Amino acid sequence: MEHKGNHFDVLVIGAGPTGMACAIEAQRAGFTSALVDKGCLVNSLFHYPANMVFFTTPELLEIGDIPFTTANQKPNRSEALEYYRNVAQHYRLDVRQYQRVASVTGYDGAFRVETQDLHGHDHEYVARKIVVATGYYDRPNYMGIPGEDLPKVMHYYKDPHPYFDMDVLVIGAKNSASIAALELWRRGSRVTMVHRGPDIHRNVKYWIKPDIENRIKNGEVTAYFNSCVLEIRPEEARLKTPEGERVLKNDFVFALTGYHPDYEFLESVGIELTRPEMRPVCDPRTFESNVPGIYVAGCVVSGSKTSEIFIENGRFHGKQIADDLKTKLQVARVK
Repeated sequence: MEHKGNHFDVLVIGAGPTGMACAIEAQRAGFTSALVDKGCLVNSLFHYPANMVFFTTPELLEIGDIPFTTANQKPNRSEALEYYRNVAQHYRLDVRQYQRVASVTGYDGAFRVETQDLHGHDHEYVARKIVVATGYYDRPNYMGIPGEDLPKVMHYYKDPHPYFDMDVLVIGAKNSASIAALELWRRGSRVTMVHRGPDIHRNVKYWIKPDIENRIKNGEVTAYFNSCVLEIRPEEARLKTPEGERVLKNDFVFALTGYHPDYEFLESVGIELTRPEMRPVCDPRTFESNVPGIYVAGCVVSGSKTSEIFIENGRFHGKQIADDLKTKLQVARVK
């Protein structure tokens, strides 16, 4: 079925690896598809730390049966970006980048999705089915403390160079916080970590955990455990520790306290969320939500438990959704 203009069988909201996999599987099943994303292709991966190495092997990042070739045991960010660009080109995916979804209206078989691009132009798409694969990386978990909105506070870590010879506070003790602390220290930052828990998180990768623990043990990285930040000021930060309050000289803060899906958007299209984990109500076999014709895919399926679904398992959601589409859309065409 050839699509006409902005009319598609399937519109995928979110052009990350899972969204791409959904579009590919829909295409393989014979349906027209397009993807819209408020950022670039695989926008979350683009915003990962510049020197990031994936925790997994390349074959577990593959989509569309396209091999991910690399000389390294674990691929890096740059290689992943190149891989997904190549996949998009191979399948000639119709990706509408830098378009923020403004509204989703209509009903199963006749949805209307309105978007606005970075130039302020409005676009409208008509789709029979919708897949929401919006991820979570662009929604930080805020602490709700005074000074969190200061320019020196960041919820994403990119590159250590600008923080050479600076006093840097890293909030958190999971993988991203541990990696940032290590990179910053190795590039000449004076690093302090603060974490509510009693030690470095148990799920930190096995080759990172002893490294950061040894830096702390040797006094190369200062760490306050069972502690929290009470206030961030322009030139200092105030902490609550087991030994009482501490005020630290501080130039920059990385609040690496995790991320969450866009619950407001999910609810705006009618998807119900179960409390307290904010999981979207959906069929575990087909991933169709409580709204007929709207599917969810990728890490949004796990709600606040964002550590349950990664590229490695989210990439298979597209096949399950496509299998359901083959039944329902073929039936609709026969009618």
